[in-house]
Amino acid sequence: MKRGPKPVGKAKRRWSSDFAYAVGLLTADGCLSKDGRHISLTSTDKAQISLFKKCLGIKTKTAKKYSGSGDMAYCTQFGDVLLYRFLLGIGLTPAKSKTLESVAVPDVYFMDFARGYFDGDGCSYSYYDPVFKNSYRFYISFTSASPIFVDWFRAKITRLLRIRGSVGGYTGKSYVQLRYAKKEAIVLAQGMYYTTPLPHLRRKYLKIRNSLRIIRSCPGGEIGRRATFRS
Repeated sequence: MKRGPKPVGKAKRRWSSDFAYAVGLLTADGCLSKDGRHISLTSTDKAQISLFKKCLGIKTKTAKKYSGSGDMAYCTQFGDVLLYRFLLGIGLTPAKSKTLESVAVPDVYFMDFARGYFDGDGCSYSYYDPVFKNSYRFYISFTSASPIFVDWFRAKITRLLRIRGSVGGYTGKSYVQLRYAKKEAIVLAQGMYYTTPLPHLRRKYLKIRNSLRIIRSCPGGEIGRRATFRS
C-alpha cells in the first residue's frame, strides 16, 4: 500500500517566548477544528491577530467575523497537522473551553504563556479608593470557563512567583475569575513583562504601565519586590 506524503508544518513549533505567547492566545481565544487539521484564532482586536501570526511565522489571511448579535471580530484560520498534533499533546482539545485542565508549558516560558492568556482572557483595572484617601487599587485578573484549568494556572503562578491570588465565581455566569490585588498584581505584572521587547498587546501593556506609574508616584508608593522569574 502506497503511503501518502508526510504532513508539512506551516508554523513554528519550537518553544520560545513568541511561541509560548501564541499558545497562550490559542488557549484563551483559539479553536481546534474537529477535522484534526485546522487551527483558528478569533479576536475583537485586529492587532492581536497580526501579533499571533507573527509569533508563529505564518502569513494567513485575516477575515472579519460577525456574531449573532452583529458584533464584529477578526479571525485567522490555517491548516497545520503537525502543530495541531503538538497542541493536542500539550493539553489543548477541540471544544476546550469547559474541559481544559492544563497546558504543558516549560517553566522558563510560562510567563510568556500567561501574558498571551492575559491578552486573550485577562484584564487589569485600577482606581483611587473613594474611602481611603491616597489609596490606589490595582488588580490583574484572568477568566475561564474551566475551574480545573484556573486551579492549575493559579498553582503554577504560586510556585513560580510565590503569590496566591483568589478565585471567585459569578452567580448566573459560566466562568470563574482568578484575581490578583495590588502587591501581588505588581509582582505578576513584573513577571509577565520581565524584559523588552516581548510580544504583547500594546493597549493592555500601556494600561498596566500607567497603573504602576501612579503607584510609584503615590506617597510611600512602592512597586514591591522585583519578580526574579527570568533574567
